[in-house]
Amino acid sequence: QVQVAESGGGLVQAGGSTGLSCKVSGNMFSINAMGWYRQAPGKQRELVATVTSGGSINYADSVKGRFSISRDNAKNTVYLQMNSLKPEDTAVYYCRAEVPHGRGHEYGYWGRGTQVTVSS
Repeated sequence: QVQVAESGGGLVQAGGSTGLSCKVSGNMFSINAMGWYRQAPGKQRELVATVTSGGSINYADSVKGRFSISRDNAKNTVYLQMNSLKPEDTAVYYCRAEVPHGRGHEYGYWGRGTQVTVSS
């Protein structure tokens, strides 16, 4: 009922910048937190950045000062601007949206992911 679709990504040079976007659609009245996670080869998935419906933002220490997350509630879209990219940022980036379903319940929906590769 809820679809999460990332766009963007690709090959970027070290020190460069790129941006990701994530559109959420389907059967929902609202979205709670939205966020970006990433998974590098041979590693566990980790949090990159999240933003609540009220605008509270949290970043992983590894991306503070380099990445910026934002959301457009009218468009049900969350963005991730990535600057000063490093080879260790190479990963599949996943979008997640928390959607309330009934009183006191919510479900986290995941996108399929998009590859970001940072070359040396």
